[in-house]
Amino acid sequence: MKQGISIKWLHGLARRRHRGIRSFTLIVLCVFSVLSVSQTVSAQSSNQFDRMVDHDRKSAQVWWYSWIGGYTVATIGQGAVNLSSDSRSLRQDMALGAATTFLGAVGTLLTPVVPGKVYIKKHGFQPGDSLESQAFQEFLLKEIASREKAGRSWKTHAVTGVVDLGSGLVTWIAFKRSVWDGVINFALNTVIAEAQIWSQPVRAVKDYEKWQEEKAGGRVQSIKKPEAAVFVGSAPGGVRIRVVF
Repeated sequence: MKQGISIKWLHGLARRRHRGIRSFTLIVLCVFSVLSVSQTVSAQSSNQFDRMVDHDRKSAQVWWYSWIGGYTVATIGQGAVNLSSDSRSLRQDMALGAATTFLGAVGTLLTPVVPGKVYIKKHGFQPGDSLESQAFQEFLLKEIASREKAGRSWKTHAVTGVVDLGSGLVTWIAFKRSVWDGVINFALNTVIAEAQIWSQPVRAVKDYEKWQEEKAGGRVQSIKKPEAAVFVGSAPGGVRIRVVF
């Protein structure tokens, strides 16, 4: 009888630790989300065009680096718990979580909001000697605005929602857990995915439209989204895929 009570108590303790670790992962990623949002304040109206572009570029980079850092910390933390835990269910969740947050870090790394040097050179600019060029600054602002707009589209929310639902079903059916474990997994992944989407800066979109109004005398050129692409990201317990049309 005492042995049965001890096993039941240990099982309950393991489940409480499991919930605590998952909550910690959410807190870590949300902290990085808050850090990224805090860098997206509006540029002062007195700034010149190049300073406005520089502000938008830095805001986008802070958001990008913050999420890479958050995913990296989550991956290391979950990997450590996976190696040290005796609970089978906890090891399953931490292994899956570490794998998906690693994919999230890689996916974010491969899909920067600010174009890289190779992309810039492909369009005829030399980043090293054209930072003061008006044409280069306008090109950079347009690219950042285009990528920001794509990242906030309803298609992004829809695709991540479907993937998060799939992750919850895997937890419930493949891991043979309770339906509530699947629901918790889905909710956690959804919170993290939405936090990343909504924390992404969009100031460059507004700045580019304002610049086009001033340049064209009130006629705003619409921002074309990039060509169709698939971006791979993740949240603990599930892979997140973003499709840009």
